Amino acid sequence: MLDFNGLIERIGTALDNKQPLSFVRIGDGENLILAQNSVWTMEQVLGEEWARKANMGKKGVTLPNIPLRDEMVTVLKNADIVGILPSGDQTIGVSEYLKRELTDQVFTYFNIHPRCTCHASDNRKLAKYPGFWNILRKRRVLVITSRADELRKTLEEKPYDLHIAQALPFSHYNDMEMIRNWLMAHPDHFDAAIISCGVNAVILAQMVRELTGKVGIDFGKGRNILLKERF
Repeated sequence: MLDFNGLIERIGTALDNKQPLSFVRIGDGENLILAQNSVWTMEQVLGEEWARKANMGKKGVTLPNIPLRDEMVTVLKNADIVGILPSGDQTIGVSEYLKRELTDQVFTYFNIHPRCTCHASDNRKLAKYPGFWNILRKRRVLVITSRADELRKTLEEKPYDLHIAQALPFSHYNDMEMIRNWLMAHPDHFDAAIISCGVNAVILAQMVRELTGKVGIDFGKGRNILLKERF
């Protein structure tokens, strides 16, 4: 398991050596996607508040979504770094049974054994850590999120001063094919991708790695920190 400095080092090394890298993370939403018709019945999943919000258009995905579940399983078996919550962690303010307990259940069910892990909330630390932005400052950065133009503007200004090569809007799982097509058409347009698309970011970060050979970062709530949004 990587500590935060180890995560930073892995990202920096991949960029310096032009190596592919994917960093994805598993929180309560991802756990629920994986739990669909596996360790939980679909009825149980749909009864959770997160699922109800998803079906109100607030999570970038509509449930049931078995294709997303299956894509996520494949990604977690192939991603370079998977962020998971330690047992008893209080970073995410949801019930314990939706956190590490459920992660362990779905990982066992699908026989998922990540190559390398770190803390699932390290993306929040990335947002606040000047060293991370220093690593990205000399790179071409792709932004994928629902508020792409706002995040682009923020990252192009001080104290970040990044070169944003492209800012792609992504609001819902239905946008996945649009991003796939763009990546296939522009594989050398950027060096690293910052992705804040809820549960979809797990798929997108690995997609960046596989289609372009670049660095895909599941930035999650890091965007909210930068844009000073409520979580």
